[in-house]
Amino acid sequence: MKLLRRDGIKLTMEAIKIILDAAIQEAKRIGVDMDIAVTDEDGMLLGFIRMDQAKITSIDIAINKAFTAAGTRKGTHEYAITGGAGGSAFGIHASNEGRFTIFGGGLPIIIEGQCVGGVGCSSGTSEQDRSVSQAGIDALMASLGD
Repeated sequence: MKLLRRDGIKLTMEAIKIILDAAIQEAKRIGVDMDIAVTDEDGMLLGFIRMDQAKITSIDIAINKAFTAAGTRKGTHEYAITGGAGGSAFGIHASNEGRFTIFGGGLPIIIEGQCVGGVGCSSGTSEQDRSVSQAGIDALMASLGD
């Protein structure tokens, strides 16, 4: 099974399936149906799933969390203080046509020091969303042997 292309590290469809499957399993484990998105390093959507009871209002949020995490190479939770009212980056949430997300649930996928994409989850609390995103990334890393 090929998980990465080595002409610059790129996620394959097999890798995306591993991320989505593991995220789904974590969402089931915690009892929260989620919207789950995976993007490439440029924040372009590669994979998405909406679990049966996931919030329809969370579709765009999950996609935008993955976009932000890939684009900034940081977890979206890292912008909560600086991007919030009174923070040094207040207003950043309005950038990128309003897609920039400043609350938890989006994480970058870092392999060999390179950001290769982002995972964004939404429908739970920020902590739940983040744990589901992390489960997807952890499963990918385990599949790579890292």
